[in-house]
Amino acid sequence: MLDCFKCINFKKTGIFAAGVLFGTAGVKLLSSKDAKSVYTKGTAAVLRAKDCVMKTVTTIQENAEDIYEEAKIINEERAAAEEVVEECTGECAEAEEVSEEAVTE
Repeated sequence: MLDCFKCINFKKTGIFAAGVLFGTAGVKLLSSKDAKSVYTKGTAAVLRAKDCVMKTVTTIQENAEDIYEEAKIINEERAAAEEVVEECTGECAEAEEVSEEAVTE
């Protein structure tokens, strides 16, 4: 009969029992009113931080849209100015050709 007790590994059984004990105590500790209060306050802080981040993101997004629209307007004005310069250059070249023809005649 003593041989049977040698077969059982009391060390592993003790570790298992201690784990069960700590696990049960941990569950009771985590489900206490104090722990719930901490969880609630922590969740409230996270929600406040989320609101703050979302306000900042919205502001940045609005500013980016404004910048994009202003950049498009600047490029349109620049393209229109380049067209005027090209038209003027073309008219000036035609005028020079006409004036050279008048001089040679």
